[in-house]
Amino acid sequence: MLRSYAAHFDTPAGYLDFARFGPPSRDALAATTGAMEDSARADHTTVDVLMRAEAVARETAARLAGTDTRHTVLLPNASTGLFHAALGIREGVVLAPSTDFPSNQYPWRRTADLGRAVPRWLTPAPGGGVTPDLVRAALTDDVVALSVSAVDFRTGFRADLAALREAIGPDRLLIVDAIQAFGVAELPWDAADVVVAGGQKWLRAGWATGFAALSDRALETLEPVLTGWTGVEDVGLFDGTEHPPAPDAQRWSITNLSPVTAAALAAALDLVERHTVAAIEAAISTRIDELTEVVGEYGGRVLSPTDPARRAGILSFTMPDHAPAVVAKALHAEGVTPTVRADSLRLSPHASTPPEVSTSVAAALSSLRA
Repeated sequence: MLRSYAAHFDTPAGYLDFARFGPPSRDALAATTGAMEDSARADHTTVDVLMRAEAVARETAARLAGTDTRHTVLLPNASTGLFHAALGIREGVVLAPSTDFPSNQYPWRRTADLGRAVPRWLTPAPGGGVTPDLVRAALTDDVVALSVSAVDFRTGFRADLAALREAIGPDRLLIVDAIQAFGVAELPWDAADVVVAGGQKWLRAGWATGFAALSDRALETLEPVLTGWTGVEDVGLFDGTEHPPAPDAQRWSITNLSPVTAAALAAALDLVERHTVAAIEAAISTRIDELTEVVGEYGGRVLSPTDPARRAGILSFTMPDHAPAVVAKALHAEGVTPTVRADSLRLSPHASTPPEVSTSVAAALSSLRA
């Protein structure tokens, strides 16, 4: 447990569902409350003052992504960014995994419906993810982009972004859904042309928060199909004419975002930056090691990668002869919150998760033997 980081949270010790939702910190809660209270006492300065939170959040997100604010834009969620990217490709084939979370599939299904980019579905090996070899085998001259999750939501498989960039070459786009990785896994984000992330999971910023980071290649080649009134030049000039899209990542803006959620995101990102991604990742890795040992000790079958270089903060497993719902009931009885799927369970600790959670998981799995 990273104690200096954990001191900012009130999350129960047995909460192991961060891959689904990350309970926010007291800092994010205070920022949200403060912004709402300020908005309730509005005067001629209120809106402009509240809107400053967006600039703070964008600056911190940019630093953590290894870029700058010109290449960064706040978004209400990861899906919005993926649709921006998908609709920005006029034609060609986009490689995407058939096993990925639906948010990384529907944008490509919709572009195909519209006669724009067409998906070619990749099928990773069971328990694995998108590898350079899998991508190279699917490459043809008409492939214009690869869309992939930095960390697979089912197994925690960590994509090798640098190797994937090398596999597709310098001229194709690499589009990365970073929602299961950003802020908790050190990855070469600069290998990607588009990085999108929502803040409601590992960043612990709450719902309706997120951002995208775009490379120069993305700004040059992706059409700004969804640009709204806040994504154009001379945004404050209401002259009844159509303004050209902003020259930077702000062209992905559709309308003003909530300054309340921007304040929460700014607070959450500040915590990550102050405690460092490396320290957060190391603390999570320690919990994953401990939980993996417990699951194995009680006869569980681990579905996630065991190689630290290829895994992140997700431990997926099954218990032979026990349905996931039955295992979940045992875990709930010990105060443990997992993700429950029809075919498996998922444990996802954070840097604030204390070591004693392994004892609770062991007690739950031991009870199944009885």
